Amino acid sequence: MTRSHFALLILIACVAALPLFGGAYALRLGTIACMYAVLALSWNIVGGFAGYPSFATAAFFGFGAYCTGVLMGKGFPMALALVIAGVLALTAAGLLGAILLRLRGHYFAIASLSLAEVLRELVNNATDLTGGGMGLNIPLASGAGVMAEATYYFYTMWGVMLLTALMVIAVANSKLGFALNCIRQNETASSMVGLNTTLAKAAAFGLSACFVAVAGGIYAAWVHYIDPSDVFDILYSVKPIVMALMGGLGSPLGVACGAFLYLGLEEVVWRNYTHIHTGVLGVLIVLLLLFLPHGLTSLRADRLWRRTKHV
Repeated sequence: MTRSHFALLILIACVAALPLFGGAYALRLGTIACMYAVLALSWNIVGGFAGYPSFATAAFFGFGAYCTGVLMGKGFPMALALVIAGVLALTAAGLLGAILLRLRGHYFAIASLSLAEVLRELVNNATDLTGGGMGLNIPLASGAGVMAEATYYFYTMWGVMLLTALMVIAVANSKLGFALNCIRQNETASSMVGLNTTLAKAAAFGLSACFVAVAGGIYAAWVHYIDPSDVFDILYSVKPIVMALMGGLGSPLGVACGAFLYLGLEEVVWRNYTHIHTGVLGVLIVLLLLFLPHGLTSLRADRLWRRTKHV
């Protein structure tokens, strides 16, 4: 385990202390921050380690949200519903990955992007099961007060973030991580020397989808109501990519920091520029990527000064 991995775990441990210093608003932001970190870290398995531009995050986020919502509506406890959603996402993504990941570059990007639209249409047409376009009401997981419920969902999402970080660290230090790195460098050469690239990519795709689906399930239970346009929003596919680029592609610590930074920018810009917040946020992101093309992990005074002069 490298120093950056230890730093990532320390950062996550510090986030756990948020309920001691903040109220309901801070807990809401903390829950969203943990969710963003789960999405970004999960995407980093496929996009950062293997170098495949995946846009399937929204598909599995919505898949997990609806699986959890439907199961909880049928009387399943939240924990069991989350486990089932994660296992189903892992299995489905592994099977799909074995097919879709035979494509490369923009072909794979377009194919992965279409997954969210396919699932959205399936949910819209399965009215008896999912409520269709009218959305799905999800029963309360507990009858506790506002602060108790906010704390509960914060720590639930924080726990998933911790598990996701441990998974990413384990993959980075395993044979799978080595295989994904080889695929990123030269997939053709990796296949020629005997590496089973299809199996490695499918495993990475499945692991990525599993934790995203669990995060989607927690989100659904947290907000108590979901609809296709919300949980299958394309922004859930775009945001993790931006977070990873802002933090440092391939670096788990950088990706987590990028998720927290993105949320901070998003919240500050939204509060101060309500009508044009998306445009202002886009300009800020472009400037960050322009001056820090390798993310926060490359943030050193001498390098930053050289890049500024070059630009």
